[in-house]
Amino acid sequence: MNAIETPTGDDLLKVLAALGNPHRMRIVAALFGGRNYVSRLAREIGMSRPLLHMHLQRLEAAGLVVGTLELSDSGKAMKFFEVAPFAYELTPAVVARAAATLSDSADGEPAEERKEGAKST
Repeated sequence: MNAIETPTGDDLLKVLAALGNPHRMRIVAALFGGRNYVSRLAREIGMSRPLLHMHLQRLEAAGLVVGTLELSDSGKAMKFFEVAPFAYELTPAVVARAAATLSDSADGEPAEERKEGAKST
C-alpha cells in the first residue's frame, strides 16, 4: 500500500490491532534498524522465541513486516524478518472511508453492500 491509498476497514483494523501492542511496537522498532532472524531478535528484545513468533505472525498478517526463510552456511533453516515499507495517514476522513468498507464477520460482505442489499429486499 502506498501513502495515498485509503486502507479498507479490515486492513486498517489489522494494522491498528498489530501496533496496539507494546511488544509489537518494540519489534517494529528493533527491525527498523535492519533485518534480523528470530533467535537473535528474541535475545535482543528479551522475549521467548514462541512469543516473539506469535507477535511476528500478527505483524506479518497486517503487512508491517516480511519474513523469509533462508539456509545458513551450515544448512540450518533461519527465518529472517524485516520491516515492510508502510505509511498510513490517520484522519477522521480516512477512518470514515475505511469504516464504510468494514466486512461483517459473518459473511465478509462490505458494509455498503449490506446497506444496499437491505434496501432492495
